[in-house]
Amino acid sequence: MTDPASLDDLHIVNKAHWDEVAELHRASYDTESLLASPEALSSVVTEDARLLEPFLPDVAGLDLLHLQCHIGTDSLSWARLGARVTGLDLSSESLQVARDLASQADCEIEYIESSIEQADRALKGRQFDVVYTSIGVICWLENLDQWAALIASVLRPGGVFFIRDHHPVAAALEYEGPPGELRLTWPYFNTGPLVCDSDADYSSPEPVKNGRTIEWAHSMAEVIGSLLRAGLTIRDFQEHKMLPWLMVPWMEQDGDSYVLPAPLRDICPLTFSLVATKD
Repeated sequence: MTDPASLDDLHIVNKAHWDEVAELHRASYDTESLLASPEALSSVVTEDARLLEPFLPDVAGLDLLHLQCHIGTDSLSWARLGARVTGLDLSSESLQVARDLASQADCEIEYIESSIEQADRALKGRQFDVVYTSIGVICWLENLDQWAALIASVLRPGGVFFIRDHHPVAAALEYEGPPGELRLTWPYFNTGPLVCDSDADYSSPEPVKNGRTIEWAHSMAEVIGSLLRAGLTIRDFQEHKMLPWLMVPWMEQDGDSYVLPAPLRDICPLTFSLVATKD
C-alpha cells in the first residue's frame, strides 16, 4: 500500500487492527488486576497524574474527555480519581471491552465511537474541563492541526490539556538493530502514511490476521506548533528516559517502565509530556 486512496481507507485498515486486538489487550493489559481493587489505577495514569498534579492537583468532579481511549483502562483510572469521564475511540470492539470493564468496576463512563476527524460532530458541541490523551496516540493521526483545533474547541476556558507520548526521536529508531546500537531509520518528520506489517500484536506473541497498520511521523515542532496555532498556552514540556513498553528487547525494566542501558540512557529521549491550557 504505497498510495492509499483516502484517509477513510486508512481508517478502515487501522480500525480492523484495533478491533481484532481489543480482546488480546483485555488480557495483556492485565485488566484483572485493575478490576481486583476499586482503588487500583493503571500504571499510565499513575505516572500521568503525577506529571499533571502541579497544574491540576485534583480531577474530582471535573468533566474529562479521553481521546483515543482504546479499551478504557486509563479512562477507568481517571473515573476512580473522581472525574466524569467520556472516552472516544475509533474501534468499536475496543469500546465494547471498555464498557465491559467500566460495568464490572461499577463506574459510569460514557464511550463514543468516532475518529478524531469526526469527533466534533460526534461530541455535538460539548465542552470539558480536561482533555487527556496518552500514550502511543498521535502516530495514528494524519493532521495534528485538526487534532489541536478539536482540543481547543472542546476545552472550556481555563481548561487543561495533557499528553504523554512516544518521543519522535525514539519513534524514528530502528527497533531490530544490533543490541546496544541506536540507529535512526524511520522518518522524524511527517512524510505521509507509513505502512507497517506484523504477524503479531506488540503486546502478545499471538498471531493476528489484521497485522497491517498505517502510522504517521510527527516532529516535536509539529506537535507543539499545532497546539500553539490552535491558541493553547503551553504550561509545561518535559522529555523522559522511560517507556511503558519494551521498545527493543535489550532495554532494562525499571518498575512498570523500561529504560535504555546506562551508557545509552542520556543519548535519546523516549517519551515527552506536555501540559497546555485554554486561557
